Amino acid sequence: MSPAADPSAAEDRAVEAARGGDVAAFNQLVQQYQGIVYNVALRTLGNGEDAADVAQDTFISAFRAIREFRGGSVKAWLLRITVNASYDLLRRRKRRPASSLDALAEAEDGELGVVDRTRGPDAAALGAETARVIQQALATLPDEQRTLVVLCDVQGLSYEEAAATAQVALGTVKSRLSRARARLRDYLAERGELPGGLRRPS
Repeated sequence: MSPAADPSAAEDRAVEAARGGDVAAFNQLVQQYQGIVYNVALRTLGNGEDAADVAQDTFISAFRAIREFRGGSVKAWLLRITVNASYDLLRRRKRRPASSLDALAEAEDGELGVVDRTRGPDAAALGAETARVIQQALATLPDEQRTLVVLCDVQGLSYEEAAATAQVALGTVKSRLSRARARLRDYLAERGELPGGLRRPS
């Protein structure tokens, strides 16, 4: 692959330009990562309006801090800001994540609870109900467990990426995920909902 066609090289150039104050270069990063940033916030908060606010705050904070970025995974860096902003919002409002079914159905690139609009109305209704139950199940988890489920099982991050994002050891990621998945399986099994996406092949 030539350097010009290397996505990581293009990203590095965009970061370097953004660190020099190039707004257009920073906007390239926004366009690349806005979907996953919004979806992580949505799954963490369960509310579309809150997720949009957090996504906006994430990129504002990232633009202000880009000069201090010292390399590594841009995605992990942005998602760390996203997770922290989501937690800050939950603490300010002193509430657990809410369930916003419409926002969950509209989420892009998510695996859990996304309604397939090509299906018939009966199947779509079942998918919507599954989305609601899954969001309720996620809301029962401690924040640190829910975040890792969202990062790994919904957004498909590797354990290493999740560890960098959450700023915890790799072993901590695995143990928290194991506990979280067990709780989710129990919760969903009791309600007759157990999507296959909740278990990642070992």
